[in-house]
Amino acid sequence: MHVVILAEFAVASGGAEKVAVESARGLAEAGIAVSFIQAIDGPADALLDHPRIHRIGLGLDDVWSLPAWKGAVTGIWHAEAARRLATTLDALPVTPNCIHLHQWTRALSPAVLPVLLARGVPVALTLHDYFLACPNGLYYRFDQAEPCTLKPLSASCVTAACDPKSRLHKLVRVARSAAMRTAIGAGRLDVIHVCDASVGRAGALLAGFDLRHHRLDNPVRTPKGPPADPAKGDAIAYVGRLTREKGADLVADAARQAGIPALFIGAGPLEARLRATPGVEVLGWRSPAEVEAILRSRARAVCAPSRWYETGPLTIYEALAAGIPAIASTHSGASEKVEDGVSGFAVAPDVAALAAAFARITDDEMVQRTGQAAHERYWAAPMTLTAHAAGLIRIYETMMRGIAPKLSGAASDPAFNLAAGCQRAETNLSLR
Repeated sequence: MHVVILAEFAVASGGAEKVAVESARGLAEAGIAVSFIQAIDGPADALLDHPRIHRIGLGLDDVWSLPAWKGAVTGIWHAEAARRLATTLDALPVTPNCIHLHQWTRALSPAVLPVLLARGVPVALTLHDYFLACPNGLYYRFDQAEPCTLKPLSASCVTAACDPKSRLHKLVRVARSAAMRTAIGAGRLDVIHVCDASVGRAGALLAGFDLRHHRLDNPVRTPKGPPADPAKGDAIAYVGRLTREKGADLVADAARQAGIPALFIGAGPLEARLRATPGVEVLGWRSPAEVEAILRSRARAVCAPSRWYETGPLTIYEALAAGIPAIASTHSGASEKVEDGVSGFAVAPDVAALAAAFARITDDEMVQRTGQAAHERYWAAPMTLTAHAAGLIRIYETMMRGIAPKLSGAASDPAFNLAAGCQRAETNLSLR
């Protein structure tokens, strides 16, 4: 089997690229030939150094590095990206069996979709976010700090001041979404969901497209080791971008209310506000090894209190793998992996609910018990790179045979309640 993986970066600049790089390595280790096409110039992760991985660069610029007018135009439709991608695919010595797209908003634009769909091979797209349906990609009202309930590209959507930057940016994103829908047309896409709730929510948002839905967890590259001792920790930990949509401010306020220190690893627009909050410590970005060491020595629990419908924040899975209790937002797909009151807590993204969970974590017996359960339950069915690669191969084989996976329950219902939050969509997806 020969698979093309298409991503905009070849390093873990974000969750989508991290999964793209890791999946390429996992597939190569499983014996699959991989052509990794990198859209934007830049370095490559060492994971891509494998004899079965052939890395190709398209030499494109990140739209955010261009003058505003040019970034807007190329973001909506980048004809040169489409031309370079077509030339690259034509030059491959072996025709791919399938093509897997991970991200397209920073350089590739919707212009590459007709190129991919015209290849005559199945095309998969992992839904790391909601850009396939929603102009701002998060299905979130930045103006109201809450999830969106509007129909994408409806009149209400187009006029909503929901963009994190400006109304002008919103108009550009609306134009890009319209171009994307035109680019897909009647073409068939196989979409891969990374959490159960996405199957129902994104499936409803994307009604009208010719899609086949698959479900596969993102990989977690945490090696198995002894469980941490979270009862020795002193703080609630948060790892990631310090933004309102991710709920960084909620952690600080709830920790102060619960009387427990809050430890932040990351950076972002809320950094100054957090540093000014009593009981808060901000460490900035650290290497993965440093993060693991800090969490094992300092964290009584790891919290990811997303306000948006985040599909699968890896920090929750990594905490569970390390034997640290996880506190996940009920808006987040990661809450599906947390057994409430057993391996952590699934909590609404508000200060009062989080403070109540934080108060429970101050009890040594509770934190020790939930940490042990987190470790045991995670490693009973670990989300390893090997398991991820095996799942991808099953999906690719299904795509190549032209078989539509079977969905059941809320996930197959186009009337799935979009405003219901990140409730569990009880699904049973057959990938064989």
